[in-house]
Amino acid sequence: MELKFIGIGLAIGLAAIGAGLGIGKIVAQTIESTGRNPEAQGKLFSMMILGVAFTEALAIFALVLSFMMISK
Repeated sequence: MELKFIGIGLAIGLAAIGAGLGIGKIVAQTIESTGRNPEAQGKLFSMMILGVAFTEALAIFALVLSFMMISK
C-alpha cells in the first residue's frame, strides 16, 4: 500500500519537472527569437502560448492519472 503512494509521488514529481523544463525551454527560445526578429513577436507569442498549454497538459494528465491510482 505504501509503495503505491511512492509511485504516485514520483509520477507527479517527474511530470512537474518535465513540464517545468519544457516550458522553460519554450519561453527561452521565444525570447531569443523575438530578440532576433522583433517584427514576429505577435506570431511567436501565440505559438509560445500554444506550446506552453500542450506542455502543461502533460503534467495535468499525470495528476489526473495519479488521482485515479489513489482511488484503486
